[in-house]
Amino acid sequence: MALTKDLKTEVIRSYQTHPSDTGSPEVQVAILSRRIEDLTQHFGAQPKDHHSRRGLLKMVSTRRRLLDYLKDIDGGRYQELIKRLGIRR
Repeated sequence: MALTKDLKTEVIRSYQTHPSDTGSPEVQVAILSRRIEDLTQHFGAQPKDHHSRRGLLKMVSTRRRLLDYLKDIDGGRYQELIKRLGIRR
């Protein structure tokens, strides 16, 4: 299920680091996390949807790489982000 424009804008606003920020690692991880949550709920109703499951695994992998990058450049921002998103690590 795709994010609506309004929902995506709301996520960007809550995680941006400055007013014109749309592509920082924090914003990208927040958007991916929201899409991952939506797909996880989708699999509760559609357990045999293996094509979407592959997409989910790709999103999780991308999020993991972004989080690793953020951890390398600034550990404080990383810790704050995973705490705010409630991601286990």
